[in-house]
Amino acid sequence: MQDFIGGQLSGIPKGLPPESIIFGKTSTMQQLQQRVEKVAAANVPVLIQGESGTGKEVLAKYIHARSPWNSGPFVKVNCPAIPGTLLESELFGYERGAFTGAYGSKPGRVEMANRGTLFLDEISELDPSLQAKLLQLLQDGQFCRIGGQEETRVEVRLLCATNHQLEQQIETGAFRQDLFYRINVVNIHLPPLRERRADIPDLVEYFLAVYNERFGCSAGPVSDHLMSLMQNYGWPGNIRQLENLIKRYVILGSEEAVSNELLEVEPTYTLPEIDVEGSIPFKKLTRQAIRELERKIIIKALQANRWNRKQTAKALNISYRALLYKIRQVSLSPPDSRRQSGKGPVVSYPN
Repeated sequence: MQDFIGGQLSGIPKGLPPESIIFGKTSTMQQLQQRVEKVAAANVPVLIQGESGTGKEVLAKYIHARSPWNSGPFVKVNCPAIPGTLLESELFGYERGAFTGAYGSKPGRVEMANRGTLFLDEISELDPSLQAKLLQLLQDGQFCRIGGQEETRVEVRLLCATNHQLEQQIETGAFRQDLFYRINVVNIHLPPLRERRADIPDLVEYFLAVYNERFGCSAGPVSDHLMSLMQNYGWPGNIRQLENLIKRYVILGSEEAVSNELLEVEPTYTLPEIDVEGSIPFKKLTRQAIRELERKIIIKALQANRWNRKQTAKALNISYRALLYKIRQVSLSPPDSRRQSGKGPVVSYPN
């Protein structure tokens, strides 16, 4: 999530949001922060997993900033963005005459990250032949440039990220099992935004401040109605999607420009990651899936009936009392017509 970047902030290196924004206030993220603080000081590979847009790159930069190697470079390699034929030379460099057009020697990203951190984003896209060479680097701490004869030794902290299940790719032969064990010394899973809804108001406030300053705008706080839509939305694009939405709101100055996106039909419920080697909390996962589905159905019904709860209960063929119970159970935040921000439409929430 490359855009998830602010300015110089208290206690945090330049280019990173404050800790309160990175980790939020949910218990899951607080536990994750404690784990990260312990990992940052140890020179071991870390595998960061999570859906696209959850902030894996920001977390990698935070680990680097909190590590003993923070004075060294942070070198990122976006594995899918570089064609496979060029990725080896980008990673490991080459010597003069190694191939047509190699008129001089050039160091690779690995060499550039010496005494610092090498961040391999979407490592699942790494070609199998390069996986073997990366494994050698992790085992021996040295590599050979393309066309070179001598081994080069480096001291590099390796951080990897992916939004794929590497275990599944191991089964299909797309990813080496021995490399997986090498990079998975410590595994950190970033939860999707829909599982940390309590952090949405703080994220919105932060992005408003960042982009008002960046674009020279003066967009005010979002209305209660828009905040309710945000907290009840599924966020398939996670924090990156929220950031881009606030960016659009700041530039256009209209809530209507962003509210339509939040009213679109959301994707179907996706199961959380399951550790197949451990015990599977079947009843808990089933309850979560049912509750998420009920939440989406109730939101759509409320929207279709202009947030009139009695009409919604009738449309759903349930009692009014049952609907009120379900609303509380799935933690829906209804729009509050008593407070008007002066921006965007104000929707009443009649009985």
